This record gives sequence, C-alpha cells and structure tokens, in this order.
Amino acid sequence: VQLQASGGGLVQAGGSLRLSCAASGRTFSNNAMGWFRQAPGEEREFVAGVNWSGGLTSYADSVKGRFTISRDNAKNTVYLQMNSLKPDDTAVYHCAASRYPVAANYGYDYWGQGTLVTVSS
Repeated sequence: VQLQASGGGLVQAGGSLRLSCAASGRTFSNNAMGWFRQAPGEEREFVAGVNWSGGLTSYADSVKGRFTISRDNAKNTVYLQMNSLKPDDTAVYHCAASRYPVAANYGYDYWGQGTLVTVSS
C-alpha cells in the first residue's frame, strides 16, 4: 500500500497550491482520508479530513476558509486546495488513510511520504 503525495513547492504569500495524494495497492473508498503537516521543529498537526464519500469535511481552525479537501474515489485520490497561503503554512504535508469512514484527527493507519510546501513572505 502506498500513498504518493505531490504538488508541493515554493509559493509567495497569498498564492495557491493544490496537493494530490494518489493511493495504490488497495482502495480507500470506504475510509476517511486526511492531510497533516509538520513544520521544522514542530509536532505533526491535523490539517483537514474528508469522510469516505466526500460529503463531510473537517478542518483545523488555522486553515478554515482557505483550504479545501476533496476526493475522487474513482481515481483513489485525495486533494488539498490551498489558497491565501501564509508563511506559517510552510511545512511538509502528509496524506493519510483512516481506519474509520468518518474523518477525525486520529485513527490514521496509512501514511504518505510527504510533500514540502514553502511559503515566502
């Protein structure tokens, strides 16, 4: 089982990026998916989650109104659209698959390798 995240890069503050996470080895259409991030010297934190169908989402307060998580079960892929980026959003972003159908900030068993997002001021 592999979760391959992509789409990171360097962007100026106020800009946008779209992260993708493609799963292979098994389908996660019955599982919630999430995005987490870890900045240098910081603990990993929950960013956003989406339930198995894509109909329910949850976000960290720090990204509400700026980030949007979505999924395409036909492609076994989850996305994170990030708008109005801030330097504080700089981190390695990881996607993860939950053992549960409903998104939360816990219960994730499968992790991707991460993609680096750097936001310059």
